[in-house]
Amino acid sequence: ARVLEIARRLSRREALGTGEDEEEEGGCQRHREPLEVFCKEDGALLCAICRESRAHRAHTVLPVPEVVREYQEQIQAGLQTLKDDRDKLLEFREAEMRRNW
Repeated sequence: ARVLEIARRLSRREALGTGEDEEEEGGCQRHREPLEVFCKEDGALLCAICRESRAHRAHTVLPVPEVVREYQEQIQAGLQTLKDDRDKLLEFREAEMRRNW
């Protein structure tokens, strides 16, 4: 859910043609810095100051655009799997309905 919200916010930024999200005008709540990287372990956006803190120093962090692409690919793959499963279920349902008639 957190990743989807991040992707939604980034898409909204691109659509508006701005580099800032209106909902997060100040960026980092603690440091008021722009959120530049994503911590994979915590699933959170971080500013440069938070990134260097003890809490995240040893964590894997990636630039936000790279993470968005990665998660979009995962979401698309999962969505395709669900669509395939739905199609199989609909075919099965139709076959069962024909058999019952």
